[in-house]
Amino acid sequence: MRDTTGAGGTGPACDQDRSTILRGSSGQEGARGRPASQQGMRQHNLALVMGTVAADGPVSRAAVAGRTGLTRAAVSSLVDELLAGGLLTELGPASNGRVGRPGSALAVSERGPAGLGLEAGVGHLGACVTDLRGEVRVWTQVESANAALAPAEVLARLSALADDATRQAAELGLRPVAAVVAVPGLVGDVPGTVDHAPNLGWHDVPVASLWPGELPLRVENEANLGALAELWAHPVAADFVHVSAESGIGAALVVGGRLFSGARGLAGELGHMPVHPEGSPCSCGARGCLEQYAGKAAVLRTAGVTGVGGDVIEALAARAGQGDARVLEALEQAGTALGTALAGAVNLLDPAAVVLGGAYAELGAWLLPSMRRELAARVTVRSWDPDALTVSQLGRRGPLLGAALATVRTILEDPAALWS
Repeated sequence: MRDTTGAGGTGPACDQDRSTILRGSSGQEGARGRPASQQGMRQHNLALVMGTVAADGPVSRAAVAGRTGLTRAAVSSLVDELLAGGLLTELGPASNGRVGRPGSALAVSERGPAGLGLEAGVGHLGACVTDLRGEVRVWTQVESANAALAPAEVLARLSALADDATRQAAELGLRPVAAVVAVPGLVGDVPGTVDHAPNLGWHDVPVASLWPGELPLRVENEANLGALAELWAHPVAADFVHVSAESGIGAALVVGGRLFSGARGLAGELGHMPVHPEGSPCSCGARGCLEQYAGKAAVLRTAGVTGVGGDVIEALAARAGQGDARVLEALEQAGTALGTALAGAVNLLDPAAVVLGGAYAELGAWLLPSMRRELAARVTVRSWDPDALTVSQLGRRGPLLGAALATVRTILEDPAALWS
């Protein structure tokens, strides 16, 4: 995944079934199966061609036909439709080492339809536009004390940020077709509604109904989107647990290259797994939750570090790097609590890897030793490789990037939906 904005570490259709977005495969398996022969053949075959070019491009029409099993005439017709829709582009003659006239090389377009990702965190707002190749073309984040604002005001500010990102995208020849917003809370059965986001103070907030923007909007949990960004941009395994910390602690489980979201879409609340059953009271109403010992607020409090926004994590890491004893002790305690909670997850789920994302990724150097120690002590009924616990390359960028890529994946897997 290449970020062409130089932003560095700081920097779907509304009514579609959420499984289309959240349970899409890690590659193009669904699109690259056998040619369809029943109802929906053309829709399926458009996805088949689009998926082949996305996975293997630049590639000629003849090569697409060979890899999909479609006739060259059928491929030519489907390619023309995708070219007209702005999803593919022709790069010129493609040399295949054979005698005769070379075919024209096809690639996924760097212009045209795009994905808009949005994020409403406790202390910030973000907007991101990715093209169909998955490359970041626009990236904007601003500080915003959202927990102190009414949901409608947060969404109005986020809509203004989305409008600005859309204008920037238009200057690059990109047209976002839908938006996905990442929120630090539970998104349940009712589409577009945040059931519970305690760190924002949101309860049963109809985000999609309050949304003042023009693009169709979906709402998704930030931890889920962070895991999907990891899966799509830097896959470490087809089966992994992704755990991240921002305002709270979230986790997501990817099984066989697909997100497991639970019976009601609420899986992954690792932050409210008890690690000290009679411990400190939690905002969720229970006691001794992991969040009270390894959440960002808890770590900062124990470390004696104050501040808001992303800079406070950088300050924490800087003081840890300088050998600050209080900070090192706070991170060691947080790692121990995380390792305890994740040992239960590893024993129950048997993932191939555990990935630390969000703010944890920037603190991995100090969290990993105590986490690995706890995992080694508690995962004893099966083998566990310490190197299976890794740090995300995306860091805090994951949820926002995942939100933009969710729309891109939807387009790649069903391009016909753009004009049907």
